Amino acid sequence: MEFFMKKASTAELDAFYPVREECRVEVPKTRFRLRAGKTLSARRWHAAFSEDGHLDIASVLRRIQRGGIHPAIKGVVWEFLLGCFDPSSTFDERNDLRQQRREMYVRLKAECNKMVPVIGSGKFITTPLVTDDGDPIDGAPNGARHDVSDKKVIQWKLFLHQIGLDVVRTDRTLVFYESETNQAKLWEILSVYAWMDNDIGYVQGMNDICSPIVILIENHADAFWCFERAMRKLRENFRCTSTSMGVQSQLATLSQVIRTIDPKLHQHLEELDGGEYLFAFRMLMVLFRREFSFVDSLYLWEIGFS
Repeated sequence: MEFFMKKASTAELDAFYPVREECRVEVPKTRFRLRAGKTLSARRWHAAFSEDGHLDIASVLRRIQRGGIHPAIKGVVWEFLLGCFDPSSTFDERNDLRQQRREMYVRLKAECNKMVPVIGSGKFITTPLVTDDGDPIDGAPNGARHDVSDKKVIQWKLFLHQIGLDVVRTDRTLVFYESETNQAKLWEILSVYAWMDNDIGYVQGMNDICSPIVILIENHADAFWCFERAMRKLRENFRCTSTSMGVQSQLATLSQVIRTIDPKLHQHLEELDGGEYLFAFRMLMVLFRREFSFVDSLYLWEIGFS
């Protein structure tokens, strides 16, 4: 593995997440490189576990901060970074917890499938299922009839086509999303999450957070719970009301930082009527997913989560 990393450190890392040929010009150039002896490799990762499965998380985090994570193991490492598993747990304890979560996801998906049979079918929708009043739209794939007074069901069904529209736009430069099955996986996880999280539901931008997890973690249920953990950390980014934005406090912090380290830049932005830093809203909301290459954004998250 160390020999492979020496070769890969000078290769284009985007090869691990292929970009569609016709989109190469518009994709930001990747700056991150694997660093032999610093990047967390598969060998170093496996060596960090004790015989019964306790993880030396401190040594893992030190290596991630020095050189990121090798693409071959990103998914399993992210489950720990996002808090899906306790580093002090054993292999057996994690296997039991994983099975419990998978069964719970099956139940959640079954609830959703009963209302909208497309859930779990490998397909997804981009057209509305119901009107704002909850009345079914003719020809839409609605499942079991619901009480039109059930606001939760109505709101959830109203989310589904918006999720579909966002899925089509998500990481569209990646070969991974040329597959309808992979798009449907992202749609399914976001849809089930919107049903489970009645407080937040679905907000545009959550697709950008979920997409890397869908790509890195093959099993639908495991990816779902990893996304759920990510949302525990980021949910306030998506909580917007008529009087406040989810990232308003972060915008205020950014303003203070720029004012301190670069007063001239801050003054210039104020003269351009940008002193409230609203231009950075999307950057902060989805953790720079659209400002950097896919590989670079993953590295940025790994440093932040560690």
